Formats: sequence, C-alpha cells, structure tokens
Amino acid sequence: MSAAKTKAQDIIDSNGVAVFSKSYCPYCKATKQLLSSLDAKYYSIELDQIDDGAAIQDALQEMTGQRSVPNIFISKEHLGGNSDLQGLSKDSLKTKLTKAHAL
Repeated sequence: MSAAKTKAQDIIDSNGVAVFSKSYCPYCKATKQLLSSLDAKYYSIELDQIDDGAAIQDALQEMTGQRSVPNIFISKEHLGGNSDLQGLSKDSLKTKLTKAHAL
C-alpha cells in the first residue's frame, strides 16, 4: 500500500467524519459550513496545502472512484461529495453524525 493511501486510510479510520478538501474550493466550504452549522466534529485536511496532497487525492480516487473534492467519509463509509452531503435530509445527516460520535 502506498504511503498516501495509508495516510488517507489512517485519517478515515481515526475520525468519525473526515473531509478531504481544498482551501479554495467553494463546494468544500459549503460542506464544512453545513457540518459546522450542526456543531458536528469533523476532521478536514486541505490537500492543496500539504506536500503529499496530490498523492492522497490519487489514492482516494483509487479507493473510492471519486477524484473530486470534497471527498467525505462518515463512520469510515464513503459518502461522496458536497452534493451527496447536501442531498441528505437533516434527520438522516444527524443520524449518521450521531452514529459517528460527531454530534
């Protein structure tokens, strides 16, 4: 397993909610705003601000089939991107976040 894939998997495994993001991405900002508005605890890593960000993004594509950001995981399960998160009902999202011990 590559170092980037190991790092990505460690982040997913260590956090109830993990958001792989880029600092300038408006969809990433919308994801983090929604999670923050619910007072959810989440871990966000800005792939454009770390040396191995591109390698991690490649690893995520290999793991999930999704290259775009945000790339969101809740309870170690790949949720998808911002539209997937925004598309959940508030109740459904709160249930997922509660299961992930993020609320």
